[in-house]
Amino acid sequence: MLPRRPSRLVRRYDSAFRIIRRPQIHGLISVLYGKSKPEAALSSRRSIVLCLLLGGLLTGWLTWRNRSSPPRPSEKSAAIINKQPVTFASRTFDPTSPPADMPPLATGEEAECDSNFLSNASVGGQTRKVDATHARVTITQIKMTLQLSVTIWAPAGVSPHVLEHEEGHRQIAEYYYQTAGELAQRIATKYVGRQVEITGADLDAESSKMLQQGATEITDEYNKELNPEPTQLLY
Repeated sequence: MLPRRPSRLVRRYDSAFRIIRRPQIHGLISVLYGKSKPEAALSSRRSIVLCLLLGGLLTGWLTWRNRSSPPRPSEKSAAIINKQPVTFASRTFDPTSPPADMPPLATGEEAECDSNFLSNASVGGQTRKVDATHARVTITQIKMTLQLSVTIWAPAGVSPHVLEHEEGHRQIAEYYYQTAGELAQRIATKYVGRQVEITGADLDAESSKMLQQGATEITDEYNKELNPEPTQLLY
């Protein structure tokens, strides 16, 4: 009986994270997993020739598999981090009529520094069906895109002391962002190779749900560990 091939479908989600599952691929592996029973009547010479032939086929298949198959879950390169450069803007506003896209000022504040840390996770996985209602999902690849957008809002004519203070908040945010790539790499790598058993009548839907949950957990963990808020409050 031919072995089951893992399902690899594509799913995209235009939100804080995207889920990718690749299309199903069929290859020579289904042939090589077939069983054969050489008959006892084969001569030793024919046996040697057969072994050499099978050995050559196996070597060729292994070479093809290494070139054409997707990265195994154990490969650390399956966690890819794309850390974008910091974007900064300095904007002036009228205190009597602040713009709609400006965050509200805290009580007693003249200016503010708005630091926006963004993370986008794309999770790829393979689903291997056990039967009609049971399957095992393996996370095979994770891609994360990290961004930091900093905006200093200050009214015209504000004192240099106030601007210096807001610049300090900017430096704190950028300091935390310096090691964001290493943090994201460590978090994402933990999830590569993770296997989850799923059940349900629609295994594709359950697989997508599981991968979406994994992407959410990754971004949540990143935000929790990166969190510069305690330092910003002390400044």
